[in-house]
Amino acid sequence: MQAPPHSILDAIGQTPLVRLNRIGAESPVPIWVKCEHLNPGGSTKDRIAKAIITAAEKSGELQPGATLIEATAGNTGVGLALIAAVRGYKLVCVMPEKMSEDKRRALRALGAELVIAENAPPDDPRNFQQVARQLATDRGWFLTDQFNHPANPTVHETTTGPELLEQVGGTLGTFVAGAGTGGTITGVARYLQMACPEARVVLADPVGSGLADQVNHGKMGPDGAYTLEGIGSSAIPGVMDVGLIHEAISVSDREAYDMADRLVREEGLLVGGSAGAAVAAAVHVANRGETGPIVAMLPDSWDRYQTSHFNPDWRQERGV
Repeated sequence: MQAPPHSILDAIGQTPLVRLNRIGAESPVPIWVKCEHLNPGGSTKDRIAKAIITAAEKSGELQPGATLIEATAGNTGVGLALIAAVRGYKLVCVMPEKMSEDKRRALRALGAELVIAENAPPDDPRNFQQVARQLATDRGWFLTDQFNHPANPTVHETTTGPELLEQVGGTLGTFVAGAGTGGTITGVARYLQMACPEARVVLADPVGSGLADQVNHGKMGPDGAYTLEGIGSSAIPGVMDVGLIHEAISVSDREAYDMADRLVREEGLLVGGSAGAAVAAAVHVANRGETGPIVAMLPDSWDRYQTSHFNPDWRQERGV
C-alpha cells in the first residue's frame, strides 16, 4: 500500500489520463486528455511552482521566510501560494488586468498580495513581467521567474512527459498543448523526442497570438486582441523551444470557450478555456486521420472563470 503524502505538495503530479467519449467520437483517431486541473492547486502550474522553489532552496538562493514574487496569469500564483503556505514564505503576484476576478479572489484568499499591471506588450515597463522584475530588484524579493527558469520545462520533461506516455501505453501519435510560458510543451516535447520520436507536437494558440506564425512560418505573427487567459504571446518566452514543435493550430476565443462548455457538459471535465483550445486543436488533428492516439493537455480548472467565459453576460458583452 502506498504511503500517504507528508504534505499536499506530495500530491502534485500523477494526474489521470482519460479518453474523450463524446467529443471527437466521429473522428478516426481517439483523443485522450491529461487532467492537470486535478492537481492540488487546480492547474499544471503546481508542478513548476514546486520545482522552481525546490531548486532555489537547494542552491541556497532562497532563504527561510523570504518573499516570493511572480508575474502570473493566476495559476502559477496559486501553485506558489501552496508552496508558500507549506514552507513559510510570503508571496506577491503581479497579474495583467485582463485576468479574471475569480483568480484575484482566489489568490487573495490564499494570502498572496496582488499587484495589477496594465495589459502592455512584453517590452513595455508597464508589462506584468517587467513590473515583477523591477519590484524584485527594488525590494530584494525572490523572483521565481517562471518564463525563464530552467526548472519549468525540466519538471515537465521528467514528470509530465513520462506520466502521459506510460498512461497511454507507450505509443503516442500527437501531443497538443497551449503555451503560456511554453514550459509544458517544451518539456514534454523534449521527453517525446527521446522516448517516442515518431510523436508529433502541436501548439494550440489563440487567434491574436504571434506564436502560431513563429511555429508555422518562422516569424512572429502580428499582436492581436484575444480574451483567452494563460496562453498565447507576442514574444517567444525564454523557456520555450519552438524548434521542438511540428505545427501550430490557431483557435478563436469562441471556439475555445464553446469547447470548454462541451468538456464540462458532455465529458464531466471541469476545465477552463485554455483546455478548450487544446481539445479544439486536437479535434482538428483527429479529423485528419493521422496516427493516434492524440493527447491534449487540460491545464486548469473552471473555478477561476466563473465570472468570465462561463458567464453568458460576459461572453455576450465581448462577442465571444
